[in-house]
Amino acid sequence: MKNDYQVCSRCILDTNDYPAITFDDKGVCSVCYIYEDLARKTVKRGDSASSAIDAMLLEIKSKGKKNEYDCLIGVSGGVDSTYLAWKAKEWGLRPLILHVDNGWNTELSVMNIENLVKKLGFDLFTYVIDWNEIRDLQLSYMKASVLDIDIPTDNAYAAAIFKIANEKNIKYIITGHNTVTEGWLPPTFTHFKYDIINMKAIHKKFGSVPLKTFPYLGVTKGWYYMKIKGLKTYSPLNWIDYDKGAVKKFIQEELGWRDYGGKHYENIFTRFYQGYILYKKFGVDKRKSHLSTLICSGQITREEALEEIKKNPYPSEELLQEDREYLIKKLGINEAEFERLMALPVKQHTDYPSILHLYDRLRPYVRAARKVKKAIKP
Repeated sequence: MKNDYQVCSRCILDTNDYPAITFDDKGVCSVCYIYEDLARKTVKRGDSASSAIDAMLLEIKSKGKKNEYDCLIGVSGGVDSTYLAWKAKEWGLRPLILHVDNGWNTELSVMNIENLVKKLGFDLFTYVIDWNEIRDLQLSYMKASVLDIDIPTDNAYAAAIFKIANEKNIKYIITGHNTVTEGWLPPTFTHFKYDIINMKAIHKKFGSVPLKTFPYLGVTKGWYYMKIKGLKTYSPLNWIDYDKGAVKKFIQEELGWRDYGGKHYENIFTRFYQGYILYKKFGVDKRKSHLSTLICSGQITREEALEEIKKNPYPSEELLQEDREYLIKKLGINEAEFERLMALPVKQHTDYPSILHLYDRLRPYVRAARKVKKAIKP
């Protein structure tokens, strides 16, 4: 019988964070093992890493030599994408830098991006999402009372990257995603970012502004871009010794980068969502997953993570109040309406139509197909 409460002896996740979590006889949780498996599959070091980088650069440079840009890099003003752009310069790539503006940029993020393109000499393309559309979609998610209200931004970011790359005949997308600092998020911390069925259902029920120009990326469209149009993604930060603390110091010195106080806190909506709404309404402290990943990758100790998690998720009470007032005003609601939305009973994403329902229906057929394939395999 499973204990009522248990915390991992290696990271800081527990049964309250992820009820499906399991532990081995040493108290190490299943999320730690998921991280280790993911790291084995994605992280390269030494000669293996050098070979992977060399092969990537040869492919991108040779196939993109006739184009104005040989690759595309999406930047937010954060650590990972900023450092990736620096590495691209060091590697002799000719990227188009893409920034997706959802109307919630902080001044720091704008400044970081401006410094980056100026000092590295890259071209910047800013994709501006229609404000009325994304505002209506974000409000729809809040009215639906589901956990992952940042899906509109995350999905639009990915959609814009593929859209612009395709339009400009750029075949390679270089991402700042990396296993050692981002790892794997438990499903209780997030929802499938490409669940367009869910997005459209939520907007249909709670929205009022037609999504005429909003970029979205579902499974089918992603398959089309990659398999039909031939777009390819690389995540080369997995192939370098990526120490986030050292990288922050480096880009501060080389690019004039300034810290914004938390992972993804370069965006005001995301900062308020992760630091207040997610924490207060849903009882989810996303920092626990991020810190646990850093423990697993050896970048911080468990004791350091436990000390960090004691701090308020918001950089300061003054900033919290400032962001709260700004968000309420910018969304076009009042204090009473915001409190009403916060007080709504929590709903699961799957309480609305979702692609996960389709996956559940197809799962038995997939299992059967695998058994048949295994049986006939020579």
